Amino acid sequence: MIKFSVVRRSLSPRVVTACAFATALLTVPFAAHAQTLGFAAMQPQAYPQDQTTLQGYAGEAPEATDEDAVLPDRLRRQVVSFDRNEPAGTIVIDTANTYLYYVLGNGRAMRYGVGVGREGFTWSGVQSISRKAEWPDWHPPAEMIARQPYLPRFVAGGPGNPLGARAMYLGSSEYRIHGTNDPTTIGKFVSSGCIRLTNEDVTDLFSRVNVGAKVVVLPKNAPLMARGGDPARKRPTVTKLSSGRQALNIPASSVD
Repeated sequence: MIKFSVVRRSLSPRVVTACAFATALLTVPFAAHAQTLGFAAMQPQAYPQDQTTLQGYAGEAPEATDEDAVLPDRLRRQVVSFDRNEPAGTIVIDTANTYLYYVLGNGRAMRYGVGVGREGFTWSGVQSISRKAEWPDWHPPAEMIARQPYLPRFVAGGPGNPLGARAMYLGSSEYRIHGTNDPTTIGKFVSSGCIRLTNEDVTDLFSRVNVGAKVVVLPKNAPLMARGGDPARKRPTVTKLSSGRQALNIPASSVD
């Protein structure tokens, strides 16, 4: 019988080191190739924090966020009783109580909380929607730049634009009904005369309103009563402005 014997030899440290080095050289290109083919996990790519803002300024239409959640209950969009004698499709703005009503007809209206003109910049009168725009650009009027020279001369439409997601222009005036990038201003007297809503609410209103719709802006000291207006109440004296809009008589010293 032939017997086979196994001869055991121990590997020298130099041989072990050489084998390990060769294994590492073979593994690196394989891992890189596997990653290229999609077999290896990729690390998430980091983007700057203002990426969304940059996309908005590039002309894309960002989604409106849930800004309505920051509003108190009284300023949230809701259907209410409304007996004022205005046809369906009319917008009525109750300046004193910071409400905008979109008349639905049959004694009802959709009510929205709004921000209105600050002291010295409230106005009253009747206008109509002359045009509508989604994510509008903002060109501050000359009068506003004269009061606030630090303002930019142009801001492209997007989340950082003070006009917000939608704008409805009132006649040939500088006034608009528009969204806002600061929903905490809703329910306050803060603007230079424009009417502002949250982006969610202005998007909803925008979808309902047609170009040519009538807009009634009530004086600050003559609040509308949602369950019936008083058409015989005395209106304050108004002054025609050069742009054709109307404003309450106010002392010049109160205008900044």
